[in-house]
Amino acid sequence: MNLVSESIDDALVVRVQDDRIDASVAIQFKDQMRELTTDHSGRVVLDLGQVNFVDSSGLGAIVSVMKFLAPTRKLELAALTANVDKVFHLTRMDSVFAIHASAPAANQDERHAH
Repeated sequence: MNLVSESIDDALVVRVQDDRIDASVAIQFKDQMRELTTDHSGRVVLDLGQVNFVDSSGLGAIVSVMKFLAPTRKLELAALTANVDKVFHLTRMDSVFAIHASAPAANQDERHAH
């Protein structure tokens, strides 16, 4: 599981650099997210723009990270691909998370809707 993080404004943006969050990487994903977010006090935005597949274990791992951050910090999702968006919609998790069309970008020129 390859995660890259950067602080942009008040948010820690974590970009998933893999195309799947499934049973084979769910525990690794949770552990890495906890490490990356432990010292951050603001919003956490999970950029899922490269993720094409999330199974029930992956969804559980994302929810687990949300619970780890609560109640003082929020986990927000960004740039969901069609397949991942469908999973969040079918499981009604789209009503639990704030979901953005795109993740915050490092500078103004890169901020555009996809």
